Amino acid sequence: MKLIIAYINPEALPSVKDQLFKSHVNKISIIPDAVGCGQQKGHTESYRGQTIEIKERAKTRLEIAVNDEFVQPAIDAIVKGAQTGKVGDGKIFVYPLENCIRIRTGESGPNAIG
Repeated sequence: MKLIIAYINPEALPSVKDQLFKSHVNKISIIPDAVGCGQQKGHTESYRGQTIEIKERAKTRLEIAVNDEFVQPAIDAIVKGAQTGKVGDGKIFVYPLENCIRIRTGESGPNAIG
């Protein structure tokens, strides 16, 4: 089992969700208001005559727990849905997932992920 965490551009979310569903990855958590900075750096804006440097960029965070056979299809779907070829497309992190427990039934392990 793995936990996939992806940071993508907010406008890529519909496309990424569509690609994930096509790959039979249907259970995702979406955190819409993530912010951060990376290679993309920031940008400047003018506000009341002042130039302000904004270093954080708006991102959407996805958290997806999958069984091992769905790891690569999920990664491929995220890349396909989010990739524009420009700096700032996002990042994907894959972590080992020690356990998963379905609260309703008490099931644990790969069966709990579904």
